[in-house]
Amino acid sequence: MTRASVLTLAALAAISGYANAQAIAPGNLIVSRTVYAGTASTVTVGQTLPGGGKAVADGSFPNVFKNETADAAFGVTAPIFLDQLTTSGTRVGTIAIDPTQLSTSFSSKSELGLNISQDGKSVTFMGYVSPINQLDVSNSNTSATGALSVTGINAYSGNNGRNVILAGGNYYTVGNAGNSGKGPSGTVLSQLSDDTGLQMIAAGSSGNTTAVGLAYGTYGSTTGYQRGFSTVTTGAAADKTGKDDNFRGETLFNNTLYVTKGSGSNGVNTVYQVGTPGQLPTAATAASTIITPLAGFPTSGTATHPFGLWFANATTLFVADEGDGQAKGTPGKDTSNAGLDEYTFVGGKWNETAVFQKGLLDQAGYSDGLPWTVNTDGLRNLTGEVNANGTYTLFATTSSVSDESTHDQGADPNELVSITVGATSTPDDTSFTVLETAGYGERLGGVALAPVPEPANVALLFSGLGLLGFCARRRRG
Repeated sequence: MTRASVLTLAALAAISGYANAQAIAPGNLIVSRTVYAGTASTVTVGQTLPGGGKAVADGSFPNVFKNETADAAFGVTAPIFLDQLTTSGTRVGTIAIDPTQLSTSFSSKSELGLNISQDGKSVTFMGYVSPINQLDVSNSNTSATGALSVTGINAYSGNNGRNVILAGGNYYTVGNAGNSGKGPSGTVLSQLSDDTGLQMIAAGSSGNTTAVGLAYGTYGSTTGYQRGFSTVTTGAAADKTGKDDNFRGETLFNNTLYVTKGSGSNGVNTVYQVGTPGQLPTAATAASTIITPLAGFPTSGTATHPFGLWFANATTLFVADEGDGQAKGTPGKDTSNAGLDEYTFVGGKWNETAVFQKGLLDQAGYSDGLPWTVNTDGLRNLTGEVNANGTYTLFATTSSVSDESTHDQGADPNELVSITVGATSTPDDTSFTVLETAGYGERLGGVALAPVPEPANVALLFSGLGLLGFCARRRRG
């Protein structure tokens, strides 16, 4: 198959006013899910893959994702579903996103994060304007062509968009741009650097986004040209151009954006604050915005793997750490931060006070029909709520590893979990509950909590969000 996805358009969707829909109940969970739709004929053994290697497996699930050994960027576009669940994990409905308008890349485990808009009326996520069963779309170039009913953006060429938040009349997106093949020039790397990290675009417009972040280094150099954060600000050597701002998670609290970096061998894996507290970037300030690690979080190295984050209040922050991605039992595997990390703001900095792993990392392995065993490795996307008694209940999707090393483990089924943390909770006496496990050929992406409005506004909130059908699914707990 040739790279038919070269002209695909990375796009974001705000699901409000979706056709033929009834309301999502305030207080319920919204979970993004994708289902592999390929068949044996989607890939033919021996065909040349977009990444240049020869296919070692046909399109049948799950062995199709063994093609990662021949093509490191291998992926297959798949349809998107938004499930509505109660906070106890009962499925009450599903929105099927029209696959002719938006798809995701199956096995791209960092995609499909969900965020509630600042006004509480929409849920937003990133995807691709591409048919299903196309190869390597998440690693293709983007182009602002095509008829759209979603907000189209020309961003993250050669890699994937991950999260988006609608706030202050703008969409703020995070993702990564690729290297555009072997040995790209400094100019190409700089173009990609301008197309990665935190981007913004006004709601109601489409096309090219604006990079948010002060430019460091020299445009056209193969090292040091970054947008937003650079390792040189911490006294370290300059990294490869474009690699310090490979952001994956983001959240909004007190009108301030926060983003995370947790993968790759470059830059700093940590939690970042975007710009000045209480001020969102604008088109006028985007190019001068500085992105800095939060006080108390790492300022060097890639030992931790933060992904989602949720502020319970101004002095309590929870961070989802997805783990190191090494198979269970691998010599040197580090689980010290994997799971849910709690931080408290004291003395002008954030201090880690607990790492919750019970009921998560110690789960028995499962297979859901796969010919290998899957184990939970940590957490990815995260949301939460403050309970009436002052405790916090958090909901997250998990990351996973397996005992089979030749396939892309992002294609394995993961879980939706919850945990309640109080003032006296400790990692020894507080455990996760599994609310749902993705089935064979499924993957869970993001999780959001439909906000509970003031009583007078209940009838108005989410009046346009809806459910197009009911889909039963096995729960595992």
